[in-house]
Amino acid sequence: MRNALMLASAAATLGLLAGCGSSKSKTSSSTTAASSSTPAATTSSTAPAAATTAGGGYGAGASSGTAASAVAVTTKQGKLGTILAAGPKKLTVYLFESDTPTRSTCSAACTAVWPPVTGSAHASGSALTADLGTITRPDGTKQVTYKGHPLYYFSKDKDDGDSYGEGLKTFGSDWYVLAPSGKKVDNS
Repeated sequence: MRNALMLASAAATLGLLAGCGSSKSKTSSSTTAASSSTPAATTSSTAPAAATTAGGGYGAGASSGTAASAVAVTTKQGKLGTILAAGPKKLTVYLFESDTPTRSTCSAACTAVWPPVTGSAHASGSALTADLGTITRPDGTKQVTYKGHPLYYFSKDKDDGDSYGEGLKTFGSDWYVLAPSGKKVDNS
């Protein structure tokens, strides 16, 4: 029942986003991120993550907290400069400005649009292993962090050249890609 409600909510959210016009323009949503109790934070210089969502194609791990494959957090060059990416497709990763270093505020319908990078990860390219860590999400999965920012994919990004989530305002706050320094890239 919970999965059916989450899928229905996610479908409605995606429908709203799809109707908002071009993915290159800024959109706004009155939807706010669901808040939950603060999960325990952990850090690890060797534990990074695999992005996972059922059917999302965002990585090789499993969102249910089962064994997840390792994912590389790396860098790529594009129209926004050198930015962070993850997974076998080198998809752009994002920070959510309402998050804290110990807590993700993106849950329920938000994770259908912004799947968290979860599991264990390692650094490559200009990404630094020392800057990787994890937090524990309310469902018990480990979400990868970079310089204290929980990492997410954007559901409309399909290949390594996409960064359609840059500068969007949804679920109550702004989303940005990250530079290898851990700072947001703001081209608005």
